[in-house]
Amino acid sequence: MPEIERKFLVDDLPSGLGPGVSIRQGYVALDDATEVRVRAKCDAFTLTIKGGHGVERAEVELDLTPDQFDGLWALVGDRSLTKTRHEIPVRGGLAEVDVYEAALTGLVVVEVEFPSISDADAFTPPAWFGAELTGDVRYSNARLAIGGAPA
Repeated sequence: MPEIERKFLVDDLPSGLGPGVSIRQGYVALDDATEVRVRAKCDAFTLTIKGGHGVERAEVELDLTPDQFDGLWALVGDRSLTKTRHEIPVRGGLAEVDVYEAALTGLVVVEVEFPSISDADAFTPPAWFGAELTGDVRYSNARLAIGGAPA
């Protein structure tokens, strides 16, 4: 199933975000166009395979048991990151604001998923969104997990 989303830096974090949800994710396998990720979010554990770059990417997500997650997490090594996600309704969709932690502290990005390419193209970002990062592989979560924040 394709994932259609646009990604932006956040220049000015909106007030009143609330506590958000902690996410821990790591990469079991990576190459130039494909990533295999495991994620713990609250009490949910998932395995996600993504392919491609840009606005539209292939994505398959499977639920894992805690034991399956732990077994796959052992393969992650140092290819991991933590972040807190906040969800904010915006005109045209739901904005997922990721506030990164640890080595990525200070980096804040926002992603909005869309049902179609035409919806993604028609989206006008709110004023608090910064520079668009869609398709910029330097800001992919996989690249951030292995290489840190871009200079």
